[in-house]
Amino acid sequence: MDIEKKELHIVPPRRIEQAAIFALIMLGVFLVSLTIGQIKGLAYIGAGIAPTNTVSVSGEGDIFAIPDTATFTYAVTENAKDVTGAQTAAANASNAIIGYLKGQGIADTDIQTIDYSISPHYDYQGGVCAPQPLMYNGASASVSGSANSVVVPSTISCPPGKQVITGYDVSQTVSVKVHDLTKAGDILTGVGSKGATSVSGLSLAVSNQDALTIQARTKAITDAQNKAQELAKELGVRLGPIVGYSEGGGGPIYYAKAMSMAAGSSAIAPSPAIPAGQNKITSTVTITYEIE
Repeated sequence: MDIEKKELHIVPPRRIEQAAIFALIMLGVFLVSLTIGQIKGLAYIGAGIAPTNTVSVSGEGDIFAIPDTATFTYAVTENAKDVTGAQTAAANASNAIIGYLKGQGIADTDIQTIDYSISPHYDYQGGVCAPQPLMYNGASASVSGSANSVVVPSTISCPPGKQVITGYDVSQTVSVKVHDLTKAGDILTGVGSKGATSVSGLSLAVSNQDALTIQARTKAITDAQNKAQELAKELGVRLGPIVGYSEGGGGPIYYAKAMSMAAGSSAIAPSPAIPAGQNKITSTVTITYEIE
């Protein structure tokens, strides 16, 4: 009878020692990571607590600059009995104006269509009023005779009027930016002479608006800091770190002009003078300090 033999595997002591060392190393890494996380967390203790002793001051900064860019819009509106005719007439007029603008050195990027519309053109037609004889017992009254004729009473009947489509209006509105203010007046006049039915919304701006806004903000911050120092001196306190900041501003304040020109005149209109004046860029800031 065969007796089943089982092999017994014995782990060498060196492997046990290596496994123990590895476990100790991993435990050490975990404890170090946990400790570092707790130390970092100490910097945030109380960070969410709002300071109770604070003072807020506001500052304002203004920058003045001479505008160097003019922007305006013009519209071309044409009417015809059918849509195709109206579109053709509007396209011819608009293309003539755009060709004129490019001839004056206006870049394609400074000419932008901001609206295009097609709408029916209505005319109101009133009903024709006509006298209607009075009815008696379902029959109209009539009296015959020559010598003793009698006038039969009647009423005036006016049917309601109605809106009737007589054609179609096509309108295209284009925005134009002129970087040379010395040409702005001539260009406004030229656009009107080339077929624009209206010209409006003239505004003057500076091209480096962002840089001027930064300058205005710097002045506003300096103004607020000076006010804060003066206020702290008057109150007999010492300013701590800044715990709040906000800024705003209404943007540039500039003069805007509007005009309207009627197309179709053969006379050459004089070019309007475009005084540039100056724009004011304003920035306002509010700084909150903690009082120590």
